[in-house]
This record gives sequence, structure tokens and C-alpha cells, in this order.
Amino acid sequence: MDPSVKALGYLVIETTQFEQWKRFGTFLCGMQIADESDDVVRFRVDEKLYRVEVRRADRDRIAVIGWEVSGPAELRALQERLDAAGHPTRRETPEKAAERGVIELVSFADPDGLASIELYYGLTESLERFASPVGNTFVAGEHGLGHVLQVVSDREAYWKLYVDVLGMKFTDLVNSPKRQADLLFFHCNARHHSFAFAEIDGVEPGVGHMMLEVSDLDAVGRAYDKVLDGEASLITTFGKHTNDEMLSFYVRTPSGFGLEFGTGGLLVDDDWRPARYEDAHYWGHRRGETQLSLLPAADVD
Repeated sequence: MDPSVKALGYLVIETTQFEQWKRFGTFLCGMQIADESDDVVRFRVDEKLYRVEVRRADRDRIAVIGWEVSGPAELRALQERLDAAGHPTRRETPEKAAERGVIELVSFADPDGLASIELYYGLTESLERFASPVGNTFVAGEHGLGHVLQVVSDREAYWKLYVDVLGMKFTDLVNSPKRQADLLFFHCNARHHSFAFAEIDGVEPGVGHMMLEVSDLDAVGRAYDKVLDGEASLITTFGKHTNDEMLSFYVRTPSGFGLEFGTGGLLVDDDWRPARYEDAHYWGHRRGETQLSLLPAADVD
């Protein structure tokens, strides 16, 4: 079997709003703080040591997207495939791998040069039971950390990278009438999609949103009430997606990009057949902000 990435493992976020992230991550999202210093805080959502790392910086962005692979042989094979496809890689030092909490680590630049993509295996297991400060249970584990959606400059380049090189499978396509663009969704395990991208005229490339999935609707409802009470800025109202059937809402993170928070995402299997949808929403997901100038790609999913 060809080597491929297996799950979205972790994200590293740089932010000018470091203190705000600690409250956002715990009180609103229900993630557990794994460890923190003056400049770095790590959040847990499952048995792994961390899944989201937030670093104090002079800009706001998702700086690193980490993808899990099965083991050393798969990591070497994917590194060779990336180099051959024109994505120069770097085998990171043991010290860098230890800092990330993994056994081995390879990195390369995103095609748009906006983030570092990392491939790894062996993310550290925590010795402590996961305990959400608000009682949430996240859909993670073997399915990884939710998903990310990215606006890109070259649809073909990203298809070649994520499908032809990294081995993801095409899940489906949503035609967005608002954006006059196609949104493409890809899976690497049973989660409906771990990565999605779109090339949209007039929208600068960048990560539009990340997604966290919890196991029950009440957890989504409690978070939604907090947003309505002013805890964070609402991007879109509660709604249901067509393609993955997720019940969710979108909120503005302290770093400015979007966060989808939801439950009930569809699972796929090896017999899945791609489909096309003419809209991303069965109902809901109406814009909650009056200002649309901030990262207009945040709700394209």
C-alpha cells in the first residue's frame, strides 16, 4: 500500500493575543491546558500530550500544520516522494522532534509559503487522563484533530501535493454560490475531511478556519450560548452542513481566523464515492458579523 498521511496531528498557532487564547481555548472550547510558560501554551483534546500549541508572536497565523504518518518507513517514503515532486524537505534534528513531542520529524514549506507542513510519527501519549475544564469529549484519537480549510493560490498544486504525494483521498466538492468557487474536501481516515481547500478570486491565500468536533450536541449548545453572551465574535450562526452533515457554528479566534465548533460529522469508508453539492449548508450558518473585511475566507466551508 502506498504511504500516506493518516491524520491531522497538531497545529501550531502564532498570536499577538496570547492571554486571550488561554481563556478561549479552555472556557469556550473546553480544551485542557497541558503545559504553559510565558510564551507558549499547549492544549489537549484527547490522550495525546497536546494537539494545539499557541505561541506568543508579533503576528497572527497558523504557522505549522502537522500530519501523522504510520511509522519510520512511511516517513522516509513520503520524504523521498516530496523531494522528487519539487517540495524540498528537511529532516529535523532529534532535539526539534523532542520539542514537538514526536519520534521523528520532517518539514517542508506550504506551496504558498504561508505555513510549515510537518510529517511525523509517534506523538507522545500523556500520562494523565484527559479532563476538559467544561466536561467536553472531543472526537479525536485515531481521527486526529478536526480539520483545516485553506484558501490557496493554485488549486492544481494543492491537489498534486495532498492527493498525489501525501496520499489523501478526494471526498467531495461543494460549489459555493457566494464565493463563485469550488470547495474541495479530502480525507485520510474515517473523518469526512481533515483538509479542504479552495481557490477564490479576490481572496488572499491563508487558513480560513480550523475545526474542533465534540461528541454531543449539548456541548455545542453550551459553547454557542457563551458566544451569544459575548465571549467571542460570532462569524456564522448554528447550522448544518450538506456534505459532512456537521451541526456547527463558526466563531472568530483571538488570532482572527475562524473556528468551526460542531458535532455529528459524517464518517466515510473505503467504498466512499465523491459527490457534488450546490451549497455548503442545509440550513443556518448565516453571517453573524457585520464587518466582513476580516479574513473573508473564514466561513467558506
